[in-house]
Amino acid sequence: MNSPVLKKLLPSRNTTFGQAVHGVLDSRPATIAAVVFLVLVLAAILAPWIAPQNPYDLAAISILDGRMPPGSHGVYGDVYWAGTDAQGRDMLSAMMYGLRTSLSVGVLSGLFAMVVGTVLGLTAAYFGGRVDALIMRLVDLMLGFPTILVALMMLAILGQGVDKVILALVVVQWAYFARAVRATAVVERRKEYMEAALCLGLSHRRALFSQLLPNCLPPVIVIAMIQTANAIAAEATLSFLGIGLPVTEPSLGLLIANGYQQMLAGLYWISVFPGVLLLAVVFTMNIVGDRVREALNPRLQK
Repeated sequence: MNSPVLKKLLPSRNTTFGQAVHGVLDSRPATIAAVVFLVLVLAAILAPWIAPQNPYDLAAISILDGRMPPGSHGVYGDVYWAGTDAQGRDMLSAMMYGLRTSLSVGVLSGLFAMVVGTVLGLTAAYFGGRVDALIMRLVDLMLGFPTILVALMMLAILGQGVDKVILALVVVQWAYFARAVRATAVVERRKEYMEAALCLGLSHRRALFSQLLPNCLPPVIVIAMIQTANAIAAEATLSFLGIGLPVTEPSLGLLIANGYQQMLAGLYWISVFPGVLLLAVVFTMNIVGDRVREALNPRLQK
């Protein structure tokens, strides 16, 4: 942080994004977690180009290489650093592709839930009265049910598929955004700049999104990071139970489920390695999210 070149590249502390970035960089554990998470994201994005094998191309795998421990050599001389599963797939490649799917589902569901929850939270705080009561009772209703239970019920009705998992996760997540945004927006709604905006004759849409929304972004950013991590974990749970993503679009949860039955036979790597990778993703996101929360909340700063 003392390098002049680095300071020029970083965003200003006067912005919400700049406060979040500097808050992460000011903490060594959060910086390490952010670097690890970015490396994992890059590995997932570049998986088709850097993975040793396309684990879902039947022509690229050999059943003779099945259940090989980490560091083994295949029949064609390939080195499987993370071992292989029962079908002979390279576990390192399978984890890269599985991480790619898990991150896609988590980020998309978190993004859609953020949009829906933020709009409803702002609307409830801005209009108040019956609109506020209706939206917040719906929020209370959603938060009264366990997340996994609601997702299980929806997927049991809708069936498997990436789009269906994302929809289920959006339904169980939007209420967290709505409650947090509404709490912040109620305070901001009473401030003088909002009164001035209304006196100037701004439309409800402009008052909501150009005046009220920018001042409610800090909690939205924090909750988005935490809920994305929760969405990744929830998707892994659903896939592990067999009602999440189909086998043609495997995630880390499905990889863990595939190896779970074989752990008693000593084939630990098939399930343990994807589990450790899932833990690393969720853990690093939570560390970064917690540090961003501290950076954007003056009351939590030491």
